[in-house]
Amino acid sequence: AREHSFEYRPWGMFENLLDSKICKVKRLTVNPGHHLSLQYHYKRSEHWVVVQGRATVQLEDDTLYLEAGKSIDIPLGARHALGNDTDADVVVIEVQMGSYFGEDDIVRVSDPYNR
Repeated sequence: AREHSFEYRPWGMFENLLDSKICKVKRLTVNPGHHLSLQYHYKRSEHWVVVQGRATVQLEDDTLYLEAGKSIDIPLGARHALGNDTDADVVVIEVQMGSYFGEDDIVRVSDPYNR
């Protein structure tokens, strides 16, 4: 048997569901009232599917609101952020595609937690 890995963050947590040479899949849980940093990546694009709640998504200069069942593509190099402006958890499945999936390929433009 293989265990999934969980990592807790100031905004909530993520669980690694799949980590392969061609993609990485995570389940992100964003706590009510929290946001991830505005960031971009040099080596990967992402596809987000909202599976629970109502997510606030910043993509470049646009702010979008995605309900459960909706999805969005985050192109390589695009500034993006995921948030939860509601009073219930937001759960998103994130599929990363590219040449590298390490956490050190995060370039933070702004971060509410000063990381």
